[in-house]
Amino acid sequence: MQNYFSSVKLFFKRFLLVILIYQLCRILFLLFNTNSFTGLSIKTFLGGLHFDLSAIAYINILFAFLHFLPGNFKYKPGFQKGLKIGFFVVNLVFILTNFVDFEYYKFTGRRSSFGMITASGMENEIGGLILSFLTEFWYLPLIAFTLSILFWKAIPNFKNIQIEIEKNKFTIVKQLCLFVLLLGFVFILGRGGFQKKPLKVVDAVNYGSINQSALVLNTPFCILKTIGKKETLQSPKYFDDKTLNQIFNPIVEINPEYNPTNKNVVIIILESFGKENINIGQTPFLDSLITKSYYFKNGFANGKLSIDAVPSTLSSIPSMMNQSIITSSYSVNEVYGLPKIMKANGYNTSFFHGAFNGSQNFDQYCKVAGFDAYYGKNEYVGPEAFDGRWGIFDEEFMQYFCAKMNSFKQPFFSTLFTISSHNPYIIPEKYKIKFPKGSTKIHESIAYSDYALRQFFKSAKKQDWYNNTLFVFTSDHTSSEPTAAKFKTNVGKFNIPIFFYDPSKPSFKGVDEKNFQQIDIMPSILDYVGIKTKIISYGKSYKSDKDFVVYYLDNIYHLVKGDYYLAFDGTKSLGLYNFKKDELLKHNLLKSDKEKTQKLEQFLKAYIQSFNERMISNELVIK
Repeated sequence: MQNYFSSVKLFFKRFLLVILIYQLCRILFLLFNTNSFTGLSIKTFLGGLHFDLSAIAYINILFAFLHFLPGNFKYKPGFQKGLKIGFFVVNLVFILTNFVDFEYYKFTGRRSSFGMITASGMENEIGGLILSFLTEFWYLPLIAFTLSILFWKAIPNFKNIQIEIEKNKFTIVKQLCLFVLLLGFVFILGRGGFQKKPLKVVDAVNYGSINQSALVLNTPFCILKTIGKKETLQSPKYFDDKTLNQIFNPIVEINPEYNPTNKNVVIIILESFGKENINIGQTPFLDSLITKSYYFKNGFANGKLSIDAVPSTLSSIPSMMNQSIITSSYSVNEVYGLPKIMKANGYNTSFFHGAFNGSQNFDQYCKVAGFDAYYGKNEYVGPEAFDGRWGIFDEEFMQYFCAKMNSFKQPFFSTLFTISSHNPYIIPEKYKIKFPKGSTKIHESIAYSDYALRQFFKSAKKQDWYNNTLFVFTSDHTSSEPTAAKFKTNVGKFNIPIFFYDPSKPSFKGVDEKNFQQIDIMPSILDYVGIKTKIISYGKSYKSDKDFVVYYLDNIYHLVKGDYYLAFDGTKSLGLYNFKKDELLKHNLLKSDKEKTQKLEQFLKAYIQSFNERMISNELVIK
C-alpha cells in the first residue's frame, strides 16, 4: 500500500502545482488589465479558485485515473516518464491559453471561447495575425517560455522504489475502493461541487461585481465549456404570449408620411471607432461631418466584436448570445433585413469589406442576408495596397468602393466595412509621420481612416449619385484601451458614434439625445427613405418615442432605458444605475429603487423571451 499512496501523493502534488500556476496566471491577467477591474475582494479570488479547480480536474481526469489505478505497472520508470511528459504537455497547452487573454481581453471584454481561440471565421488572416501578435506582444512568448521551463523543473518526479508484489486480496480490494473514491473526488471537483448542475460560465457572476466575471474565470474553463459545441438558446417562459406582446412586440410597422424617395443608401461601418476616439483631435473630418448630420449622442453598439455588428446593423438582430449569430447554429435562419427589403423595392444591393474573402464569414452572411454582391480583397482592383495582415488599406479600398458605385444602377444600397483601424493598426509607410500619434496605440490608425474618409468624400462629391444618397455612419464596436474612466464601464464600453448625413438636405441635422443602437439603424433608414413595410425588428425607428438599448456581454444582459442602466443575469437583476448622473456606475440603486428595477426587469425579460423564442423557431420573418 505504501507504493500506492506514493502514486496518489504524487498526483496531488502535481495537481497543487498547477493550481498555483493558475493563480499566477490570474494575477498576470489582472496586471495586464488593471484598468478593467475595480472594487476587488477576496471573494473574487476564492471564486477564481473554484473555477480553477474545476478546469484543472477535468483536464487531469485521465492522469488521475493513471495515478490511482491499482497495479504495479505504473511504477516502472518508462511509464512514469511518459506520464510526466503527458502531464506537462497537456497542462501547458491549457495554461498558455490564458496568455492569449492577457491582451485579447482588451478587445473582446470577455474570456476566449473555443471558437475565438481557434479563430473561427479568420482562417485566411490567422497566419499574419499570429505574426503580428508575437511581434507586438513579444513579452508574452518570453513569459510563457520562462514559465514553461519553471513548470517542467517544478513537476515532482516519481521516486524509484522497490516494487512490492501485492498478493493480499484485501489490499487489492482496498486499492480498488480508494481508486473509485479518489477518482470520484476529482470528478466532483471537475463539476464544481455537489450542486444540481455542473459549474457554468455564467456562475462567475456570483463571486464579484458585474464586470469581474472575466477575472473569476480562467480561459481553459471557458474553452472546455464551449469546445465542439454550438450554442443553443433556451426559451425562458417569463410570460404567456399575450402578456409578452403587451410588454414587448418585435413586429414593427414602418408607415412613412411620404412616398418612397428612391434615395441611395450607403452605410459605413467604421472599425473600432468608439465614441472615445472622436472629438479629441484624431478625426477632424468626421468631427466636422457630425456637425452637418443628424447625430445620436447616446449611440450604442449591440456587441463587442466586428462579427456582431453586421447582423445588428443590417438585419436589426441584436447579439444576445456568447457566440456570434453569424457562426452559430442559427446562422441559416431566414432573415428579412435591409438587403432583401431594399432589393424588393428596386435597389441594387452590395457589401464591401477590404479584408480577405471569408473573413469573419461576412461573405456567407451576405448570401443569407440577400445581398446581390460581395466585394472583398479578391475583387479589389486598384493600386497595390495590401497591408500585409488584414487586407486592403482603407484609402485605396474606399476609392475602389466609390468607383464601383458609379457602375450601379440607382437606387442602390451599399455597405462598407473599414479595416485599417483594426489591431495591429497598420498604416501605409508613406503616412508614417503625417498623423498625430495620440495617446493610445489605435489613435494613429483612427486618424488615417478619418483621412481616408475625407478622400472618399472628395471623390464621391463629384459623382452624380452623391446628392441623392443618405450616408449612415456607425462603428462596429468600441476600441480596446479607452483612457477616460467613463468609457470603461459596462455602459461606456458600448458607446459609439452613430449619425445620418444627407448632403441634399442641410436641415436634416442636430443632436438627438435618445438612446440609439445599431439595431435601430434598419427601421430608421426605411422610415427615412419612405419604404412602407412590416418587419421583425428588435430596435426602433429614430422617429419613435421609445428609448431603449439592449446588449449582452459575458453572460449578462444589459438594458439602457431613459436615464437608467440595468444588469440582469437571466434570473435576477445585478445592478441598477442612473448612468447619466452616475457615469462611473458607483451607486447601485437596486435596493433603493425597487419599483424602477421591477419595471426595467420586466421589459428585459420580455425582450429576451421574444428573441430566444423567435431564434429557436426561426421566426424572424413575418409570414
